[in-house]
Amino acid sequence: MTTILITGTGRGIGLELARQALAKGWTVYGSARAAVSDPDAHICHHPQFHDLVFDVTDHQAVRAAAAGISEPIDILINNAGIIGPERQSTLDMDFDGFAQTLAVNTLAPLAVAQAFLPHLKRGQTPRILTISSQMGRMSYAKSDHIAYRASKAAVNKVMQGLATDLAPLGIAVALVHPGWVRTDMGGAGADIDAATSAAGILTLAEGLTLDGTGQFINWDGSVAEW
Repeated sequence: MTTILITGTGRGIGLELARQALAKGWTVYGSARAAVSDPDAHICHHPQFHDLVFDVTDHQAVRAAAAGISEPIDILINNAGIIGPERQSTLDMDFDGFAQTLAVNTLAPLAVAQAFLPHLKRGQTPRILTISSQMGRMSYAKSDHIAYRASKAAVNKVMQGLATDLAPLGIAVALVHPGWVRTDMGGAGADIDAATSAAGILTLAEGLTLDGTGQFINWDGSVAEW
């Protein structure tokens, strides 16, 4: 039986990841800043869903949540993220908002990975996947949403380093571009729906081994540009 921890399961891709993981018969630990309340979600009533309530930027709360779980974790998906402040141009920056974007999108995935590392060490072929974005690739010079772009470029490097450090422990780490997804963040005009993205991400999670550690992958399995 696979046990998975997914951050940001309150809506969007995270909620769909939880739904589909439960459909596979997996045990799901899902975190959000508030308990799941979506009446259409149904996951909150599923016997194999465990609702964890914490803000990923509250590192003490993250560690407390980890301390409250005794079973091993096989897969960690760092999904929680924000698009950043309204003003995030290099010429007009909300610096407090920029800092918050980095706290959620860059620092929190590492903090969550560290807090749950003891559980992953006891998991079966443990894996960590972090949701990144092609908007953070260095070959993409567009400057809109620069706080978001910078946070994703930074988490790519952090997770690449984590992959190097965890390889001797047998823990694979990868970054995933989920596609342009029709969610509150992606907007109604995006390319794919959350169900399609989530299915691809879970397929990647199931197949990730040390041979693929440190890679940046698109939701459909193709290699993403850094």
